[in-house]
Amino acid sequence: MSFDFHSFIFLLSVALVLLTPGPTNTLLALAGFGLGIRRALFLLAFELAGYVISISMWGILLAPIQLQFPWIATLVKVASSCYLAYTAIKVWRDAGLLQTPQQRSITPKILLVATLLNPKGLLFALVIFPAHTFETLPAYVFAMVSFACLLAPIGAIWIGVGNALNNKRLTFISPRKIQQLSSVALGMFSALIAWAAFR
Repeated sequence: MSFDFHSFIFLLSVALVLLTPGPTNTLLALAGFGLGIRRALFLLAFELAGYVISISMWGILLAPIQLQFPWIATLVKVASSCYLAYTAIKVWRDAGLLQTPQQRSITPKILLVATLLNPKGLLFALVIFPAHTFETLPAYVFAMVSFACLLAPIGAIWIGVGNALNNKRLTFISPRKIQQLSSVALGMFSALIAWAAFR
């Protein structure tokens, strides 16, 4: 697959969703807070494994159904838009989530299960990943490698945020503001998906 405008939109969409708060990112931040950056980085492998399994299963099971019933894609986009809007409101209300994180050991199993159950997997598989991703091996490999190349640095950022909050390095940025900005980003992405569903 050659890199073009559609590839750029795909990568941008993946980055935006990976950057938004969620159960996986919260656990990564808590790992950075409690374990430190160096000890927490190995958890990124389990985050990637969880997403690859989740995205692959959703894509393989539901992509063929979409070919027979195209309206399902629109329905999923609308549902995803509503979910992101709900999440944006919840993130705004829980703006103090990262302010007092509890130090606890984040194990690979905890992170893997949280990622497998993360609704973002469904969003990636049916809305963000190109429709032909699960039709050929080269397209699948390209999409997953691109996804991994974005997940690693973004996951490391969340670990770094948690570690920095522990060491009080981000005194000029409050956790509340971080959550509120993330909420606004979620709301914007929700609107974009809703627009894409009906255009």
